[in-house]
Amino acid sequence: MSRLSKDIDSAFQGVGTKSGLEIWCVYNKQLISIPKSSFGKFHSGNAYLVLRTFLRKIESPQYDIHYWLGIDANEVDSILASDKALDLDAALGCCTVQYREVQGQETEKFLSYFKPCIIPVEGKYSPKTGIAGETYQVTLLRCKGDHVVRVKEVPFLRSSLNHDDVFILDTASKVFLFAGCNSSTQEKAKAMEVVEYIKDNKHDGRCEVATIEDGKFSGDSDAGEFWSFFGGYAPIPKLSSSTTQEQTQTPCAELFWIDTKGNLHPTGTSSLDKDMLEKNKCYMLDCHSEVFVWMGRNTSLTERKTSISSSEEFLRKEGRSTTTSLVLLTEGLENARFRSFFNKWPQTVESSLYNEGREKVAALFKQKGYDVEELPDEEDDPLYTNCRDNLKVPHTKLSHI
Repeated sequence: MSRLSKDIDSAFQGVGTKSGLEIWCVYNKQLISIPKSSFGKFHSGNAYLVLRTFLRKIESPQYDIHYWLGIDANEVDSILASDKALDLDAALGCCTVQYREVQGQETEKFLSYFKPCIIPVEGKYSPKTGIAGETYQVTLLRCKGDHVVRVKEVPFLRSSLNHDDVFILDTASKVFLFAGCNSSTQEKAKAMEVVEYIKDNKHDGRCEVATIEDGKFSGDSDAGEFWSFFGGYAPIPKLSSSTTQEQTQTPCAELFWIDTKGNLHPTGTSSLDKDMLEKNKCYMLDCHSEVFVWMGRNTSLTERKTSISSSEEFLRKEGRSTTTSLVLLTEGLENARFRSFFNKWPQTVESSLYNEGREKVAALFKQKGYDVEELPDEEDDPLYTNCRDNLKVPHTKLSHI
């Protein structure tokens, strides 16, 4: 049984009972809830906590926790967001997967929650004004991606433009979309969704929109206006299209045991086996472009926080790129990517772990005002709700007390 602390932040009361997103911002060293109207607005001077809940018909709920760190967020707020991610995991019964998200390097999973995109805002969040000292200014944004779009503000300079990407120039009265000649149709379509988002959210729907095709602007008044912001037209230099052949090497993963003081101890072997992971310890698996922290079921909340802090410190000391992903996994919730680095990994989850999960979820729902009773096993037992607000799932019945 886990030795986790029972001191849970009051901000997490009643979380995880509905599918969708819940977002908090670290403000004055505490968490404040963000209203739905502000979802997708992340300030570069803050750290945020995002919970995505997916209530499934038959299986237990799926929870994903992301802590987002703005490029100007201070270290205290960043550490607090990391710690609160573990507190939230504890509040949900230690059955979540946690991800660190760094501004500009967010995972596709995280970006997919926000339609059409997220556009980080400069400055710090304030509950009263939304942003301290916000003033409208001309901005140049670069859009990349066919499936989820990554939007990044780039210097408002001609040299920021290229033939491969799609750019958005946001001015007071008009929003321009500049489509590089090598950009894909899908990228242009995704960028146009961003243009409409900017028009509706920053201009209250009252601004003009213009599309500028790279290389096709003779006699076009919109193109002339676009280039006037850059001091007049001049050709964009061709990028040396030396196709960087990505060497798909199988990264050599290194496993470290993390002691209670946060010291990393290499296991000294490149041949990894699941049996090496002990329930009362935390480990860091360094795969270079991605790092996993594995937390045994019998570790305390303090030990888990220490292991995450030491892993982040390791990345800083090593000078790793901000593109390095950090994923936090609790024993029994390992994803396929993590398991792929081990020679032997049983395909079936221990029944004891399954039962422990059922007990935790049942206790969680009971704590939130539901009466939980066990039902006999039935094949193909469907989930349904009735007019009395009762919910029935296989093996468990939930109803309001």
